[in-house]
Amino acid sequence: MLRRPAHLNAYGSVCQLPRVRPRLVAPSALARQFSATTHLGEILDVSTLPPRVLPKYKDSPTSSLLSLQWPEPPRNILIIPKLYAPQVTASAISFAKHLHSDYPDVNLVFERRIAHQMQEALPFPIYTAEPSALPDKVDLVATLGGDGTILRAASLFSLRSSVPPILSFSMGSLGFLGEWKFDEYKRAWRQVYMSGSRVAVTDLQDPHTQAAINSPPDEEGQLDGAWGHVRGKSMGVTRSSKVLLRHRLKVGVYDANGVNINSRLVPTSTSEAQQVLPPTPPALRAPAKRGDPIQQAFHAINELVIHRGPNPHLAIIDVYVNNRFLTEAVADGILASTPTGSTAYSLSAGGSIIHPLVKMLLITPICARSLSFRPLGLPLNSKVVLKVSEKNRGRELEVSIDGKRKTGVTIGMEIRVEGEFVGRTADGSWAGGVPCVIRSPATGRREGAGGGEDDDGWVGGLNGLLKFNYPFGEA
Repeated sequence: MLRRPAHLNAYGSVCQLPRVRPRLVAPSALARQFSATTHLGEILDVSTLPPRVLPKYKDSPTSSLLSLQWPEPPRNILIIPKLYAPQVTASAISFAKHLHSDYPDVNLVFERRIAHQMQEALPFPIYTAEPSALPDKVDLVATLGGDGTILRAASLFSLRSSVPPILSFSMGSLGFLGEWKFDEYKRAWRQVYMSGSRVAVTDLQDPHTQAAINSPPDEEGQLDGAWGHVRGKSMGVTRSSKVLLRHRLKVGVYDANGVNINSRLVPTSTSEAQQVLPPTPPALRAPAKRGDPIQQAFHAINELVIHRGPNPHLAIIDVYVNNRFLTEAVADGILASTPTGSTAYSLSAGGSIIHPLVKMLLITPICARSLSFRPLGLPLNSKVVLKVSEKNRGRELEVSIDGKRKTGVTIGMEIRVEGEFVGRTADGSWAGGVPCVIRSPATGRREGAGGGEDDDGWVGGLNGLLKFNYPFGEA
């Protein structure tokens, strides 16, 4: 069988093909061809990032809240989306891409458990680490979810006295603590990022700078040099982000000998019931007297709970306030709550609703045997001791902080609780608590005109979310 030559023309005759000299391609050209395709970003360790930028919180003459003042632009941003929620994950990806596109100097950090999921959708490097390594690197936290997501973010700093600002987007089932709708994420982010960037006034509380507010402003859009790379104009002197420092409780768990065992408890994970704790290091075996400062304290933004758990018998707990015996509580359990936590578990147990600016520690019984055992409000600096009574019939009582089980306590063991210090420091700024960025109105009256605008979110939450004092039969 004859094969037809490959170079026959349309008429069947043989034609002469031109000789083509092979062209050499430089390796760099090949590299450019491959780099045009989409590729996954790297996952890097946060140890390579610069140290944390510490902002200051100043009194504002136009608000009962504090003004957020960055000394330089925040660089390391921890993004915490709600788990197992595909829609929230997609929003977190959009948020991350916006930050990388418009704020290229920002480094995006994710928890290790979701970093690989984010890597699949983000074509640029991201950072991650174990929870213990995050507090020294994170400048700002952005949460996408409900109140549980905010608690998860705060728990990462439960062993630290300083917490970075938290910018929260409400995407959960209730969202009483969430301030911003995700549709506003560009404005919300720019406002918190640019807060403190204006050159004209950097300290709004000192009398000698008050005149600067009324003086002719600098050229519109003039920014501090550190923010000079950002596109757009300054938010203005009076448009700094408003921050609410939410109070926390300091919690210490002590064995029957008065030895603090906090170091033996896992701060960010749930411990199993009847778990055998590791031995206490020799350096920490010295008993601590009641009233002494709590060492290595856990911090709770919502509440501490002691509960009978699966035991059929009521818990019997001796309650002491400032070293004086108050009462013997016989109940399913007892709560020590912050004002923020007053709208959580404590509210379901019949506790009072406390405004977050009130410095109070709330003691609430859970299904008490006595009808005369009512919720009790104490000054935030009170020292409360909850001791498992010798009369307690159950094997052990469960201890939870912000919804996470920490350990079990048995007869003779006690939980010591006191409020964390929140107030002015030597330089006039504020410290302590969990700084939560509060949503400000986009348009309308200028801040301070009529006053009270910064409280509308809390009042609106009571009416819109908790349906406070709604008549029967109305939705």
